[in-house]
Amino acid sequence: MKKKLLSILAAVALTGSYSCTNLTENVLDEASVSGLSNQQLADGNIAPVYALLPNIFLHTNYFALQEISTDEAILPYRGGTDWGDNGIYLALHQHTTTSTDPNLLSTWNNLVQSLSRSVSAISALPTVKDGSAQVYLAEARGMRAYYNLMLLDLFGIVFVKEDPQSTSAILRGEAAYNYVLSELLAVEPNLLTTVGPGRLSKGAAWGLLARMYLNAAVYRNRTATSFTFQSADMDKVVEYCDKIINSGQYQLVSDYFTIFNQDNHSNKELIFAVDQRAELNGNNRLAYFSLSGNQFPIPAYPAANGTDGPAITPDFYQSWAQAYSPKDPTVDPRFYRQNMSIYSNPADSCVSANDYNINRGILRGQQYGLLRVNGAFVRCANGNYKVGKLFNVTRNLPTVPVNFTEQVNFTVAGSDYNTGYRVEKYEFSKKSTSGRNLGDADISILRLADVYLMRAEAKLRKSNDAASALADVNTVRAARTFPTAPPALTSMNLDLLFRERGFELYWEMVRRTDMIRFGKYEGTWTEKTNTDVRKRLFPIPQTAIDGASNIPGYLTQNEGY
Repeated sequence: MKKKLLSILAAVALTGSYSCTNLTENVLDEASVSGLSNQQLADGNIAPVYALLPNIFLHTNYFALQEISTDEAILPYRGGTDWGDNGIYLALHQHTTTSTDPNLLSTWNNLVQSLSRSVSAISALPTVKDGSAQVYLAEARGMRAYYNLMLLDLFGIVFVKEDPQSTSAILRGEAAYNYVLSELLAVEPNLLTTVGPGRLSKGAAWGLLARMYLNAAVYRNRTATSFTFQSADMDKVVEYCDKIINSGQYQLVSDYFTIFNQDNHSNKELIFAVDQRAELNGNNRLAYFSLSGNQFPIPAYPAANGTDGPAITPDFYQSWAQAYSPKDPTVDPRFYRQNMSIYSNPADSCVSANDYNINRGILRGQQYGLLRVNGAFVRCANGNYKVGKLFNVTRNLPTVPVNFTEQVNFTVAGSDYNTGYRVEKYEFSKKSTSGRNLGDADISILRLADVYLMRAEAKLRKSNDAASALADVNTVRAARTFPTAPPALTSMNLDLLFRERGFELYWEMVRRTDMIRFGKYEGTWTEKTNTDVRKRLFPIPQTAIDGASNIPGYLTQNEGY
């Protein structure tokens, strides 16, 4: 069944279309379907519910909203021209995004289309006479709650709809929070514990519930000067985190970067993830997004390179540097993984195709890699591949080394192709012919380390139980033993925990939500000085508002836009 579901997911993903606020979806008439078994009917109803997750988590959609709006990522006009896009990435970073931002609209459209498909599945599955239908029904309802949770977090709005042909009711604030929470609580008993991270399992529901309770204070009063974290909510965070940790289903892994490898679907740390095993032709571009256009990670494909996209901010880098000073941040194995020996031994300049792997993590300074001349990689006398110091040849700057600098900003000098330390967290797919297709690594939505850190935070917020929180944080740190574990921390408070969440979860699309909850989203970093608390929400796309204009007062813009 799992293989059948994957093939259906792939087919649906390639034929998906966008809808707007009315969440209208054509419902499959089972009576018109001939030659399908009941199991095929059940699979066919649940597959569309998950199919657009890769689109939602595209590098320019959810990643951009959750990371480029924060102190973890910045995307300037590279060389004065590349990634300009009418200033939308500059606006994201400066908290001046408008309702006409196309990436905002794309994220919105994918979410509401996924809601629509969930509603259609919820309507159809009760009539399917197959043993899997009831589990699929719970998953569809749970995924409807998850998509609404994303809408609540990003836009402060949820849609309530049971009949595919009806108009959705709109909720905001505490009512919206209570609705999503009640839906997750309702489906949790009927979810399975045995499905992989690409489907909504009982463990995934527990994790989403913990995440909701942890952010309850924010969702109830988005523009509060300070958030009131209720003890009962924090108890619930601990309760659901305990369920995950005590289940024994998930494990912290010793080799941090394997969590993000192209074969990570069976990684024991993943609880809930975007399943990328089916070749969906171009959804996971997180590996190529930050690399230089002169970095070519795959010997088999001389056209597969990076794009000189976002970098980490100097502010975020300094959080690492200051934490480990006077030592280099590389003492923490989550910061960097050296896979190319030429960095430490210049004589190692000939590498076989099977042994060639680019470095991972946060990339600084002069970069080395496969040398390319006239579109082909240079070979050594023994047939291996020649590696050496890289230059900006693809940018028509053949004498300028690819040398990543700490400083990056929106000035002409700060927007150069070399500015900003880069991130190669997800493994560059060995199948990717261009760097823009066939990304096989599952994208983490929720993993075990986050569960430990959520539990630590809840303990701090409820009773300032620093000892227990410290134990949870050090459990995560001590697990990362390859090549050596980072040093244990000796104290814990909310600021240190926020820093630790950055070290563990950087570029995993939780930073904006974290910054808001920790009261740091109105801070100043790099090119961002905006302190307007109303920017904790994004504007609802103007296209969606216009599309609902036939219903007076139905969909109104968020305050401040």
